[in-house]
Amino acid sequence: MSTEKKGKVRRTKEEKLLILKEGEKNGISVTCRKYGIYEASFYQWRNKFNEMGDAGLQHGMTKEHLKEIKRLQKENQRLKDLLIAEQLESQLKDEIIKKKYAR
Repeated sequence: MSTEKKGKVRRTKEEKLLILKEGEKNGISVTCRKYGIYEASFYQWRNKFNEMGDAGLQHGMTKEHLKEIKRLQKENQRLKDLLIAEQLESQLKDEIIKKKYAR
């Protein structure tokens, strides 16, 4: 008998999605045995997927992380819109100055 410990297996988001789909199709117990995972893990993945979608299956993703990501994306978009407005205003000023001194 080996005394080596089996290392933790980290599954990718795609692998988890595949296991969830297969579990719904073939049965949870059968699928969990096939992939060597606990049923509790399966149910946790399914709950996270139902709550947060694909992003919930990424390692370490929580609702707080997802909220922060969405907040940062909104802020990023707002800053991009401000930059576009500033550039447009600058171009308009340049055109007015060119027209004014073109005579």
